[in-house]
Amino acid sequence: MEFTLDIALVRQILAQEYGRAREDIGRLGPLPALEGSARRHDEQIASAPDVNTLACRSGCTWCCHFTVDVRPAEVFRILDFVSQSLSTDEQERVYAEVRENSRVIGLLAESERATLNLKCPLLSQGQCVVYAARPQSCRNYHATDVAGCQRSYEEPDNLDIDPEFAPGVYQAGGAHVEAFSNAMRDAGYDERAYELNSALNVALSQAQARERFLAKKLPFVGLSGEEVDTQFDDLA
Repeated sequence: MEFTLDIALVRQILAQEYGRAREDIGRLGPLPALEGSARRHDEQIASAPDVNTLACRSGCTWCCHFTVDVRPAEVFRILDFVSQSLSTDEQERVYAEVRENSRVIGLLAESERATLNLKCPLLSQGQCVVYAARPQSCRNYHATDVAGCQRSYEEPDNLDIDPEFAPGVYQAGGAHVEAFSNAMRDAGYDERAYELNSALNVALSQAQARERFLAKKLPFVGLSGEEVDTQFDDLA
């Protein structure tokens, strides 16, 4: 889908969020800073001019079976939300599914993971149980036509399917995430992307993972992360 880049909007979001994020990271720490950034992220998307064209609705879960990338700060925020907000039984269900999903993913080659449909452990009865703490990848995944998402689910090997999206929402959300990620990276924190299940599993099994992250070290021993390509770096 082709669209015209709103350079002025993207530059404004990049500058505002980067400055606010750097201030919050230095004053509050990375996890509280992420929580504030997530609220602003939702506000950015809600104010996009084409937000009303989105087909995403509660109970639509096609994308909750796709591969999700998370940053370390998001991993620890999700785990905090699970432990503080979910019942003991629900916590155990989430942890068990994380372990099983991680085991399944660990048996696959990287090319196979890209075409794997696997229910997110945070999905229960058609709802995200950590919706308020969901990752940036999920906050930014929006479509204007459910059919494209359903087709991606039904044809996981077809990587040419490109669901229709809202350009305004895409740019606002993408610029916001990039600005926060740049602020985290420049503050010295690991801002690489990790597969959701694998990162949650390692964080649960390695007691020192959070401490390593807060000390500005690589948090997940034995798990490789990927540097995230910037989309708007030349506009900052």
